[in-house]
Amino acid sequence: MLLEPHLSGTILIVAIGAIMMFVGGTSLRWFALGGGVFAGGLAAALLAFPDLVPYAMDRIEMWKNPYLDMQDKGHQTVQSMLAIGSGGVFGLGLGNSRQKHLYVPEPQNDFIFSIICEELGFIGAMVVILLFVALLIRGSVLALRAKDKFGTMLVVGIIAQVTVQAVLNIAVVTNTIPNTGISLPFFSYGGTSLMMLLGEMGIVLSVSRQGLPPAT
Repeated sequence: MLLEPHLSGTILIVAIGAIMMFVGGTSLRWFALGGGVFAGGLAAALLAFPDLVPYAMDRIEMWKNPYLDMQDKGHQTVQSMLAIGSGGVFGLGLGNSRQKHLYVPEPQNDFIFSIICEELGFIGAMVVILLFVALLIRGSVLALRAKDKFGTMLVVGIIAQVTVQAVLNIAVVTNTIPNTGISLPFFSYGGTSLMMLLGEMGIVLSVSRQGLPPAT
């Protein structure tokens, strides 16, 4: 996937795989060794062959200081932070965003969270984050109650995908990490993505129906 290139997809798949291996009982020694080898190999590849993923290097530079190129490469990040700041505590009101009008590029996609912050404010943003936290907690409970290990790992993988994707997206929008191009689950525009997510939630519900009853 590095040759595609699709670095964000690579990061997401590796993160999901690592979580599933950890939950599945992989020895911490092998887990740490594999993680170190992967991280070292990736860093060496990026340093030795920066042209392999040139867009990734540009995003790292813009992450350090997006104001260096506000009119081009840093434009989206700067406008996103302006949208978040203008929302304040209570927001401008649903549908009253100013930054979505030709300021934040493609606001319905990867940077939808900045528009949520602008329209619904800090309180609305926290509600969205808490919804993902609730999904993580509920998914963890369902994974523990699954009748077999396959069901457990299935739920863990699905919940890990949604959670990691949400964390990365929100981190990008707030400029905590470089832009990864990962959308916000259930909120970003995209029919195929939404259908896949709904299908995954159906699988989780199927596992929960066959799971063990809660202890009394």
